[in-house]
Amino acid sequence: MTLTIRYFAWMREHTGTDLETVSLPDNVSSVGDLVPHLAAMSDGHAQALKNMRAVRVAVNRTYGDLDTPVAGGDEVAFFPPVTGG
Repeated sequence: MTLTIRYFAWMREHTGTDLETVSLPDNVSSVGDLVPHLAAMSDGHAQALKNMRAVRVAVNRTYGDLDTPVAGGDEVAFFPPVTGG
């Protein structure tokens, strides 16, 4: 299965990229399954994904969480919470 992964803000700085395509085993079926695979890619990825309570996720531009399903061809975006003021 292949997914497109996007990183925003400080997550992009840690991972060193804003966009990557990753191939994953078929047993990855949710965002929660995906995160450990991404974190294992580099120290920067591990740093960016170490506290998922401080990270928001969207799958195919729809907000989700660790239980959100993923399938081949999906786009998964990770970003910090949006704040304003």
